[in-house]
Amino acid sequence: MDKVKVLEKYLPAEAAPLIARWIDYFKCEFKISRNRNSKFGDYRSPYSGKGHRISVNYDLNPYAFLVTTVHEFAHLHTWNEHKQKAKPHGTEWKNNFKKMMQPFFEKEIFPADVKKAIVNYLDNPAASSCSDLNLYRSLRKYDPPKTSEAILTVEKIPLKALFKLKDGRVFRKDEKLRKRFKCTEVATKRIYLFSPVAEVELIEGATAA
Repeated sequence: MDKVKVLEKYLPAEAAPLIARWIDYFKCEFKISRNRNSKFGDYRSPYSGKGHRISVNYDLNPYAFLVTTVHEFAHLHTWNEHKQKAKPHGTEWKNNFKKMMQPFFEKEIFPADVKKAIVNYLDNPAASSCSDLNLYRSLRKYDPPKTSEAILTVEKIPLKALFKLKDGRVFRKDEKLRKRFKCTEVATKRIYLFSPVAEVELIEGATAA
């Protein structure tokens, strides 16, 4: 199937032709991925004969899918220019993200509140990545309505409460470390860091010591 037609299912239709051209121009393997609670998208630089690879979660709303896609292509472009010399979300990446976002601003694809959140994020050097909560909360307003009232975000559930992910794994919410919450997987005792806005299902009435 034509790349543009496929992309139109996941991001605003006006944005699809340009993203399709980027995929071809940068010779990038672009994958629409399963849901990953820990991240919306991912960029992998070339190695062992493989080229650039980008993956974006399939279940993002169209604006979140587009922001994440541009975010990852900015990583690709920055790698092409600087290889490992540039910080992952340093000045070089921010400049490329801003530049690559501009065509979508000119097409007025984003709602005003999302555009404002993107601009504020890019003007704020303290925000280390697209995990900027103000931006993600603006994008979440455009998610389709949830069918289950039990779906919450990590920041809204009580400390020590148990919650589960879509894959069935159960975690205990622990203390906050800077911008993320430390959570312990009950079965393995392994520690994971969760974004405050990661969606989880609360296990009612269950807490752990």
